[in-house]
Amino acid sequence: MAKTNYIFTSESVSEGHPDKVSDRISDAIVDLYLGADPQARVALETLCTTNRIVLAGEVRGPGSITYERLVETARQAVKDIGYEQEGFHWKTAQVDCHVHAQSADIAVGVDAAGNKDEGAGDQGIMFGYAVNETPEFMPAPIHYSHQILKRLADARHAKDVPFLEPDAKSQISLKYENGKPVRATSIVVSTQHTPDVDQETLRNYVRKVVLDVLPKGWMCPEDEFYVNPTGRFVIGGPDGDTGLTGRKIIVDTYGGAAPHGGGAFSGKDPTKVDRSAAYAARYLAKNVVAADLADRCLIQLAYAIGVAKPLAVYVDTQGTGRVDEDKLSKVLQELMNLSPRGIREHLKLNRPIYTRTSSYGHFGREPDGAGGFSWERLDLVPALESAFGV
Repeated sequence: MAKTNYIFTSESVSEGHPDKVSDRISDAIVDLYLGADPQARVALETLCTTNRIVLAGEVRGPGSITYERLVETARQAVKDIGYEQEGFHWKTAQVDCHVHAQSADIAVGVDAAGNKDEGAGDQGIMFGYAVNETPEFMPAPIHYSHQILKRLADARHAKDVPFLEPDAKSQISLKYENGKPVRATSIVVSTQHTPDVDQETLRNYVRKVVLDVLPKGWMCPEDEFYVNPTGRFVIGGPDGDTGLTGRKIIVDTYGGAAPHGGGAFSGKDPTKVDRSAAYAARYLAKNVVAADLADRCLIQLAYAIGVAKPLAVYVDTQGTGRVDEDKLSKVLQELMNLSPRGIREHLKLNRPIYTRTSSYGHFGREPDGAGGFSWERLDLVPALESAFGV
């Protein structure tokens, strides 16, 4: 029997965290290619360290995307985050580009040809999850961890506060009673800052942000509220620690409240099921919970490289379902073609929509007019309600 009274913790990191800087650059390059050719293929990794950016990966796309454009895209991504520091500056950092053509062997196995449908870009398992703890159908700990950092970033970009710098982390522990979150037991926020601000000023500002984000009455005790617990945090970002694409997969998904298949999202075009199938699984799970067929829904999809159809579709409502899970799995597969091509066409993923996913989570976001976060739509709810007579 599942526990109903417990404390659960999730963390988030800001767009200025070294790993997120790498994710941002990689996804900006994915968007560069998809903006030029919706059928482009990209698998790109980024490393960031003190005043150095290294790009490496495999691509297939138009020749108009030159070495110079890749370097400029990387610099612009860093500029948009806001890094203009001595140890990491968008204009002066050295950018090394080691991007080359995609393997022909992969292309043969993955591309559609003749009567063969497009296959998955790799083997793997992907998970999607939704829960009715928040209006966004996200686990509360990761949701509020993201929101705190997003508020800090918005204030920094708006120049509302002069002492915030790009690198930051948050962590929230929430008390659950009868399976529902009721309050925070501890909160940790570490944020990079200018040398001149005193810690009391910083703490008071962060407290105000946290109180604004959390539901009323959820604030933790003062002695469990930690702001920059190690003291000064002036040197940060890639100058303070090396960043790599794809190292924050739990931050990107559900904060540990649900499994992760292992594959990262950023730097990959949507033919890679690591990304697109994880989006599809979230889309289906969210619509199940939004249709009130379950309080929680976990979906696993499994693929083999070069094979179009999923090898398995697993649906688990974790004891909260109000409908038969086997029927639910069948209905979901009727509502959405879960081949790589079917997912991309249903969610319209072959568009330059990925830079905005690189920080503050790939899930629980608002669909936008340009097609971003299409996997957060609730357009399957009426069909699910009809199928189950809700």
